[in-house]
Amino acid sequence: MDETGWREGRRRAWLWVAATATVTVFLVHARRGAVAARALLGGFAGIRVTDRWTAYNGWPLRARQLCWAHLRRHFVAFAEAPRTAGWLGGALLAETDHLFAWWHRVRDGTLTRGSFRTYVSPLRRRVETLLWLGSRCRHARTAATCREILLLAPALWTFVRLPGVEPTNNAAERALRPGVLWRKGSFGSHSPAGSRFAERMLTVAATLKQQRRNVVDYVTMACEAALRGDPAPSLLPATVVRRGRRRAA
Repeated sequence: MDETGWREGRRRAWLWVAATATVTVFLVHARRGAVAARALLGGFAGIRVTDRWTAYNGWPLRARQLCWAHLRRHFVAFAEAPRTAGWLGGALLAETDHLFAWWHRVRDGTLTRGSFRTYVSPLRRRVETLLWLGSRCRHARTAATCREILLLAPALWTFVRLPGVEPTNNAAERALRPGVLWRKGSFGSHSPAGSRFAERMLTVAATLKQQRRNVVDYVTMACEAALRGDPAPSLLPATVVRRGRRRAA
């Protein structure tokens, strides 16, 4: 999940996105907090990969994965600080590089997940120890960030425990780029109806591209269905639709 700024008329709004392997959903909402996050996700029971924004704190840590790309940016900032904070930042960056080197091997099949868990176990202890030391250093900004990360520490390692979970929310950031270009080109939307159009067209385009389906063909079928008074064709993959029909039967 991720979010970025939007405009609705003269008001500030936010464009939210939730990206999965097969479906990407957008929402324009007046708020950036937990109310908007829950409006987007509803009763979703899977794992949420997010940054540390407080809107996501309402879900259990066992159902959350913090984005390591965002964490690495914090560690770079630590490394640029003087004295102890700088040393801690360098050490955390080194541990992050080890973690991602192993993760890339898991993804390309040259390292088993069992071995990956074994390797990560001592690294986890080292990282959390470094964060604990950082939370007590004299550099106020580093100490505050380390304390915040430690409160969410279980969510650092969900991707190690559960197959299919990514360690970053890069997929959501990439999905937001067309929305950012839309906002820059049209300055957002003029009305709630315009926001509904924007979020739905972004959802349609991103989802169909993921599934390698033709966007123009889908929109044409959706318009024809609307003229007949029929429901729009499903954005879900055909296998999911068939599975749902079997369950209903």
